[in-house]
Amino acid sequence: MVMQTIVIVGLVALVSAIASGILAGWKNRDYSFWMAWGFIVPVIPPLLLLLLPRLQGERPRRPSLDEDDRHLF
Repeated sequence: MVMQTIVIVGLVALVSAIASGILAGWKNRDYSFWMAWGFIVPVIPPLLLLLLPRLQGERPRRPSLDEDDRHLF
């Protein structure tokens, strides 16, 4: 019974992460951020994305690690 529960929670987390990524791309948002939260806290991020409006313009770009390091100094 415990193993079945672990598998079900894992599958729900994966489906939630995938749904968050698809919805974030559709809503023109940073999909990696929303996919990570969809995996950590299943079900809530896809519901939030359904409520949020679509962003105009191009999708926000996360800086690369090199660009992020340059901003620290």
